[in-house]
Amino acid sequence: MQYFIWGSWLLTIGAYWFQNKHWSGAQFGAIFSTMGISAIFMPAIAGIIADKFINAEKLYGIMHILGALVLFSIPLVTNPTMFFWVILLNMVFYMPTLSLSITVAYSALKKSGNDVVKDYPPIRIWGTIGFIAALWTISLTHNETSANQFYIASVVALVLGVYSFSLPKCPSLLHAAQNKSIVNLLGLNAFALFKTPKFAVFFGFSMLLGAALQLTNAYGDTFIHDFKNVPAYTDLIAIKYPAIIMSISQVSETLFILAIPFFLRKFGIKYVMVFSMLAWVLRFGLFAFGDPAGGLWMIILSCIVYGMAFDFFNISGSLFVETQTAPEIRGSAQGVFMMMVNGFGAFLGSIISGILIDKYFTQADHSKNWHGIWLCFAGYALVIAIIFPFAFRYKDNTALKHATALA
Repeated sequence: MQYFIWGSWLLTIGAYWFQNKHWSGAQFGAIFSTMGISAIFMPAIAGIIADKFINAEKLYGIMHILGALVLFSIPLVTNPTMFFWVILLNMVFYMPTLSLSITVAYSALKKSGNDVVKDYPPIRIWGTIGFIAALWTISLTHNETSANQFYIASVVALVLGVYSFSLPKCPSLLHAAQNKSIVNLLGLNAFALFKTPKFAVFFGFSMLLGAALQLTNAYGDTFIHDFKNVPAYTDLIAIKYPAIIMSISQVSETLFILAIPFFLRKFGIKYVMVFSMLAWVLRFGLFAFGDPAGGLWMIILSCIVYGMAFDFFNISGSLFVETQTAPEIRGSAQGVFMMMVNGFGAFLGSIISGILIDKYFTQADHSKNWHGIWLCFAGYALVIAIIFPFAFRYKDNTALKHATALA
């Protein structure tokens, strides 16, 4: 349900925006930046609250119930400025639930004597399945450009919010804190991780990869939708059900999630991150040369590669944070990780890509030069992949390798 909510509208809001509302691309970039803006501060704040003041599962439920109310109101908005503020409010409630869901899951697994590195990835697969189910639901009911996608997301969010209060208890750790300083009380000690070189570099590149993730979320579905303006492609399956084609990315996720323990044990977090970056290069490069007819295999292969691109930095990254931080700040640390990926990364990816596309890749007739757009994004990912191995000098993966050895 966590990822069904997001999948109901995340990849199709672009089609809703451009096909239904006909508002500008620059305004759409601002809309997608709401994810980044909210993730800059909300996951970290929620992590602090969960670490210090309230059970994480209760906070998780409250956030989803409030988000459900906002999602239900989105179709009522009639101008882009108000749309921005309503989407921002929705993301303020939703973004913290990503890291809170991890905190609750890790807590439950540890209490039951399970190993998070071995046992969490198979559980996380169900989030991806939920995302796939959402895409198929929206596509098969022909709601990709309809406001119904927000109503569907709202209902599921409300159900999950109520259900969350029955989840295993994940109490705050305030009573266990030995240091009662203001910094410790507010959970700000998680930000001290930036003083450690391995975390400073890790979080920095997580931000850059977060920008790459935002690019594919914002423009992937819209890219395929635009082919319908070419008469030769109008009646093709990929044009009729683009969200289903994009859902191959999530199917791929389920396979690569299961491969994470092996790759972490064999190569360590550093090279797993490198594999992710190279996968982003392929993801964008294949899109650049793909089309719904003879080049459909490139689009499908790009979707398959996405599983490695996403999982190898997102899931592995959360496991890295979990195994390399002290128990009393893990909720806050997960919030910081989410802040860098879906906060600063998503914000910069949305704003900068929107400006670049409008200025350099939008034709006089307002059509997009998708070939140039995807090649530009591929070049960006390639530069990151080249620099990262030299910047991230962390070699001691003892905790991760020991845990994955149990798998």
